[in-house]
Order: sequence, then C-alpha cells, then structure tokens
Amino acid sequence: MKSNKKNFTRRSFIGKTATLAAGLTLSSRKLWGFPNYIPHLLKHNSGINGVQIGLITYSFRAMKDQSAEATLQYILDSGVNAIELMGGVAESFIGKPENKINRRIYSRLMRKEKKNDLSRDEKKELADLHLQKASFDKELENWNKNRNAEDFVKLRDMYNDAGVKIYGFKPNYLLRKGNSDENINYAMQAGKALGASHVTIELPEDPAHSLRLGKLAQKNGIKVAYHGHTQQHINWWDTALEQSESNVLNPDLGHYIAAGNTDTFEFIKKFSSKIYSMHIKDRKSLANGQDNMPFGMGDTPIKETLQLMRDNKYSFPATIEYEYKTPEDSTIIEELKKCVAYCKNALDS
Repeated sequence: MKSNKKNFTRRSFIGKTATLAAGLTLSSRKLWGFPNYIPHLLKHNSGINGVQIGLITYSFRAMKDQSAEATLQYILDSGVNAIELMGGVAESFIGKPENKINRRIYSRLMRKEKKNDLSRDEKKELADLHLQKASFDKELENWNKNRNAEDFVKLRDMYNDAGVKIYGFKPNYLLRKGNSDENINYAMQAGKALGASHVTIELPEDPAHSLRLGKLAQKNGIKVAYHGHTQQHINWWDTALEQSESNVLNPDLGHYIAAGNTDTFEFIKKFSSKIYSMHIKDRKSLANGQDNMPFGMGDTPIKETLQLMRDNKYSFPATIEYEYKTPEDSTIIEELKKCVAYCKNALDS
C-alpha cells in the first residue's frame, strides 16, 4: 500500500503501539527507535475545562508527507487529541491509487488546446498526459470495485491507539451532487468505521441534495454536518434542518465574522444542540478586510466563544483550521501550537 515518503513503516508504527499497550513504560528507560508520538500517550489531552479543542487535518495541506502516519505525528506534535479527518489522507491509507499527473500542466495544456495554440512538443506532452490519465482512471475504477469501508477501522485503531479520536470526517468529492448513492453510502460508512459522529460537506446550493443526504445519513446511522464560508448567516441552515434530523451544522466561526455577521453568540446559543463541530480561525470582519490572522489578532471572538462553550457545557468540539500565512521564522506545527495555547489560555481564564 503506497504512501508518500514515510519516516517509519505502518507495520512498525502499529506494532510499537501494541507493544506499549501491552505494558511498556516510559519511566527510566529510553525507547530508542520508537516514534515521537509515544510520549504523548501518557499526557496528551486537548479537552480543556469541558471543551474539546481539535483540528481539521486540512491544516497540514502544505506538508510534504500526506500519509496517514505522518499526519498522525503532525496532530500529536500540534498538541491535540481529536480531529476532523480529510478524506484524501484516509483513502490513501486503505490503498486508493495516487494520481501522479501534474494537474496544473494538464489543465494549462487543455486550455491551450481549446484555443488551438499548442506547439508540436506540447501536443506530444498532452497526448502522453492523456494516456497517463486513462491509465489512472482504469486503475481507480478497478480499485473502486473492491473498496471496503470496513478497511478504515485499521486507521481508526491506529489513531485511537495513539490517543487521537476522529470525531468528524470530510470525504471530499464523495458527498457532492451528482455522485451515486453507492459513493455517498460508502463515504458515510467510512465515517462510521473511523468513529466519527458526522461527515462534513459545504451546504449544497440545491436543497434537493441536502434532502437526499439527510435521508442517506439516517439510513447509515450518521449525521451530515454542513459547513459554510462567507455565505453563512443565522438562518442559512434552516431548510436543511427542516428536511431531516440527520442534517446538522459544521459552521466556521472565522468565516461567520468575515461575512459581516454580528450575532455570533445568539447563533451559537440557538443552534448549540445542532452544531456537531465548529471550525475556529481568526479573521478580520467584513469592514476590516476579512484577512486571516494569527489567533488573537483578528476580529473573531474566539476567546469569548470558547468561554461560552465552557460555561454552557456545550459538547461540540472547536476545530482549529489553520489558514493564515506561516511566518518565515516559524512552521505550521509551531503556529498550531500557538493556536492551541491561545485556546487553552482562554478556557483557563
């Protein structure tokens, strides 16, 4: 099963976790050769004063190694123990073929072809890319015939053994309009196998699709939580919520502020039982330019919202989504640690 440039193998990763679970301690002996995640098993918990701080693994999109094993290490290094997992990471773990075609070049050449503006060499390059795409499409078609949502249990176990819970699953293309019921059922069954209470997708523009998703979610025993960007407002989810008890919310606090909304606390109180997880990021308001900012430097009331969640004992996780530009003297992991520390300080206040 392929994945990109792993620093340690899946077999050794799972085996070392099992060894530790069997009774190995970290008292006075050094565990040479063990993955870095092992110390986290004894002390790792980002549930703070009743509020679960998590992150979406989209936050690691710029990291070179996108394997499930590397992603787990990023999660633990960031200081959280609960996540919303992206579908690409999960499907690569169970063997989904990797598309190695340079999509940027392919798209550029396709655009030039439409304009009848290809050179002889470009025509040859595009023909080769067409052959590669046809080969990949066939490989993917064969893989899809044999995929099994139960294979995700191994991934869940690997993450759980390292102390990480998967509470949400974002299966990307699989829930979109135009997909077959087979694809949608597979995505929802994968979410259940991973231990997630909900799968996430942007709220469809077509209410017929949210109706369909709600019915399939009910059938599969999982919730479908609808995400939003700057289209969000307090009544934006009303139709989907009326359609099915299985339709719930995955709002984004930063985008909500960037949209110009000023009723954040009213919104959260109104839908507290329907929010299954909420993205948090710091953005400037619509009036101030909407920029993504380091936590505490924008207009999003992150601190006050976390305290509202704590004081009212709301059970949904707060999901950090890393979107601001990484400073030149820092790293994604270091910045995520700062985000987690900001949340911890807010909840300890």
